[in-house]
Amino acid sequence: MSSSDFYERVYSVVRQIPEGRVTSYGAIANYLGRRGGARMVGYAMNLSHDKNVPAHRVVNRMGMLTGKHHFPGTHLMQQLLENEGIEVVDDCVVDFDRLFWDPAEMLL
Repeated sequence: MSSSDFYERVYSVVRQIPEGRVTSYGAIANYLGRRGGARMVGYAMNLSHDKNVPAHRVVNRMGMLTGKHHFPGTHLMQQLLENEGIEVVDDCVVDFDRLFWDPAEMLL
């Protein structure tokens, strides 16, 4: 599978994350059969801003906003999450375990 095909599959998953929920790069990679492919999912997110993909809902496995530097402005990723009712403190999603959306469980 080419990286562009993989990226399109990533975008398809990310578009299904409900508002007010988050998932991780690794959870998406695992769902797509690319265990250990979290970095590739991150690369896809970096290129997704003009593709109608809610990339702000994808964080690292600890709930940290590690992709925030790829959003325009200083705090846009945090602002987008907060607009959906997600609390962020010190660049980390508060109550991450409760808000975590696992594509392996939700997309059967």
